[in-house]
Amino acid sequence: MNKKLMAALLFGAGWSLSAAAAPVIWTDWLSAGTNTVTGELVIGDTTVDVTYSGSYAFAQTAGGTNYWTEGTPAPYTGSPLVDNAPASTDIIALRVGGTKTITFSQPVLDPLIALVSWNRNTVSFSTPIEFLSHGAGHWGSGTPINITDFGFSGSGELHGVIRLPGTHSSFSFTDATESWHGFTIGVAGLADEGGSPVSAVPEPGSLALLGLAGAGLAALRRRKSA
Repeated sequence: MNKKLMAALLFGAGWSLSAAAAPVIWTDWLSAGTNTVTGELVIGDTTVDVTYSGSYAFAQTAGGTNYWTEGTPAPYTGSPLVDNAPASTDIIALRVGGTKTITFSQPVLDPLIALVSWNRNTVSFSTPIEFLSHGAGHWGSGTPINITDFGFSGSGELHGVIRLPGTHSSFSFTDATESWHGFTIGVAGLADEGGSPVSAVPEPGSLALLGLAGAGLAALRRRKSA
């Protein structure tokens, strides 16, 4: 096989692995107690426990209103990094302002926070954040304003997605009191004990490219040995 063609195949396989956003796994919230809501993220063969600690107005762990509807522009899938909005009705709704903490049973990569109706609210985080998208959701539309590395304010009915870049075992944020605003947590992958990304499983199309590249390498070796 021509070396340039071989390189192109290998490059194409690598590009398809890195260019496509991985599906987001959103938390399945399972139980609610006093100032605590617990759930889990099932990532491949690994289950990561998720614990929310802090005051809350209500938590939907099974059934209820689906607050994750999307309008135009889409608040949750408006970024190339997020393939899918939360699929269930699970949500934690906050009312009284204060500090809240999310804890994972093992490190996760780039956790996401999907927001519902964070209007008239000023929020600060314990770690840097990035706004990925915002748009029209269940309660209407709004925009993030006064965005800094560690927080933002909501103007109008803000629905959207925040990313916390890096590896995290926990993080905290402080919000303000209002009628209620909701959220859930998602991730696209895990980190190992050293904080490095755990390799994702290639998608079928990528596997086919890698197989073709491997076959080409084998043919090249046979030609050289002949």
